[in-house]
Amino acid sequence: MGTSHDLTLAGDRVLRVHDSGRGDARTVVWLHGTPQTGTLLAPVLQAADARGIRVVSYGRPGYGGSSTVPGRTIGSAAEDVRLAADALGLGRFAVVGASGGGSHALAAAAQLPDRVTAAVALAGVAPYTEEFDWFAGMADPTSLRAAREGREARMAHALTHEFDPASFVATDWAALEGAWGPLGADAGEAGGAGHDGEVDDDVAYASGWAFELADVRTPVLLVQGGADRVVPASHAQYLLAHLPDAQLWLRPRDGHISVLNALPTALDWLLAQPR
Repeated sequence: MGTSHDLTLAGDRVLRVHDSGRGDARTVVWLHGTPQTGTLLAPVLQAADARGIRVVSYGRPGYGGSSTVPGRTIGSAAEDVRLAADALGLGRFAVVGASGGGSHALAAAAQLPDRVTAAVALAGVAPYTEEFDWFAGMADPTSLRAAREGREARMAHALTHEFDPASFVATDWAALEGAWGPLGADAGEAGGAGHDGEVDDDVAYASGWAFELADVRTPVLLVQGGADRVVPASHAQYLLAHLPDAQLWLRPRDGHISVLNALPTALDWLLAQPR
């Protein structure tokens, strides 16, 4: 499953980094969703190994052994990606993010243009805007609505909130019972360790991102489930309209988890992009 490293950063902040350590066709930095620990997931490794791709990941602040950083933005992820890449001696690499990880992948692409060659966002969240109804189509938008009120309100909400099973469609549950079972187990581990990571993620999604979509000049592949009830397809349509070089693969029957079944094909797309 690779190796893990704890990087000690300024102010004694810890960033836990994971590295498959194998594959010479391409290096991909995987940006995890909410909540996740950042550890390397078996279905990600299997798809990468089959293509000779090295995978690096890390736990965002507040997750999986990485120190909490209240007030972090989506844009601040770019510096953590840079620090992890520098520690592992990476030059140029692609970024892939699932769910909220897609937003953080776009941050790295925008702010590390000399390092990031291409980006994939699967079921990625769009920046908060009033240009469209950002919450429309979400089965349970209460967490993100609380996040709009700030960290204290979102933390109070976390203390009583329970996951709404209606957020997942039948294909999502099938994916969690099959190949993507490790993702569900990892989400449970991340959620059970405390609320900081998830709270800070949500506040970051629903606040200013500290970069503009127009700053993302690398090629971007958006992969979106048409039946997604966590991050609705309207978010992908907004990203497509505002990213300079993006294409959208819409999978009409997929939900928020089952869309990840497209990862192997998305990695094939990455391999076809210039290094």
